[in-house]
Amino acid sequence: MISPTVGAVAGETDFWGTTASDIQTDVTVTGQYIRGTLHKLTSGQLVTDWGAGYFLGLDFTDIPEGATVKVGLVPSQGSGFVELDEDHNGVFKITDKNAQIFKTITTKGDQTTEAIYYLSSLTLAE
Repeated sequence: MISPTVGAVAGETDFWGTTASDIQTDVTVTGQYIRGTLHKLTSGQLVTDWGAGYFLGLDFTDIPEGATVKVGLVPSQGSGFVELDEDHNGVFKITDKNAQIFKTITTKGDQTTEAIYYLSSLTLAE
């Protein structure tokens, strides 16, 4: 079983009133590395719910049929791993790009596959 493909959400994709282009620019996923620029958010619903800071918008494709996928940051800032919903997009608050990793856990029947992605190459812009 394979893990889903992880990519950056771009453009006008909306996360509770904040577009992906306001959250990040030039974000790419290559191998196990997520690179690009995250823009500090100081207002909007994401900030109301999670506090000011940097957020990463990701899209998940190529999900094996019948599998469930949970995604999250390690260490987490409270949400832990969450199962993907029907749009297969997610937004995640980055609090320490050097200490946190992003992880996917894919389960189908009795098989589980995990994948990790490093965040240390991200640029945090004010």
